[in-house]
Amino acid sequence: MELYQLTDRVWIYPFEEERDRPNLGYIRGDRWSLAIDAGHSAAHTRAFYRELEEAALPLPALTVLTHWHWDHTFGMHAVHGLTLAGRRTNDHLAAFKKRLEAEGREMFLSMHESIRREYADGQPVVVTLADLTFTGEMALDPGGCPVRLFGTEAPHTDDSTLILLPEQKTLFLGDAAGGVFPTWEKDPALCKKLMDTIAATGAETVLESHWTPQSREELLADLMEEG
Repeated sequence: MELYQLTDRVWIYPFEEERDRPNLGYIRGDRWSLAIDAGHSAAHTRAFYRELEEAALPLPALTVLTHWHWDHTFGMHAVHGLTLAGRRTNDHLAAFKKRLEAEGREMFLSMHESIRREYADGQPVVVTLADLTFTGEMALDPGGCPVRLFGTEAPHTDDSTLILLPEQKTLFLGDAAGGVFPTWEKDPALCKKLMDTIAATGAETVLESHWTPQSREELLADLMEEG
């Protein structure tokens, strides 16, 4: 996978279906840079960093999580700098860490074939909590590129965080528009709430974690059809 540039401030390390690796975002500020999501495993995170280094981009000082699911967070122990998550996301990670310690690695590997592919080389399964947490909404300023983080109701999980770059008119959605794992069912009421939230952001480009960039109108049309 090769890193590609979305705007003058935003780069994307693309998703991969086979190992269920999500898009990893990168935002270049004048003073420091941040990443969106930590990766499925240490191997995923390190592959992302190799691409950043190839592009002569500094490693992120901060990594922000969109939600707790393993493909977005289990590379967290290998990230550069600090990690930031919504408080509910950290609570979910703490609960799963405890479950993993009680039930063992096989419990996690049995959850889905994509997980077994990601960890086929025997690398350890490590669950780490975020260094920093927030509740509700938070503003970041890495320099010349304001970033707004905010929790939202969504059909995928109860801990979804959206990342808006107002000046770039770009919205990172994580998996918020998806259904509930593993049935992928969607609550119509939550779809409607998410649609209203997205419409209010003013973003022109919306990036889901397991898809290519879309216009806001395309994403809203998909949600309307599926919700």
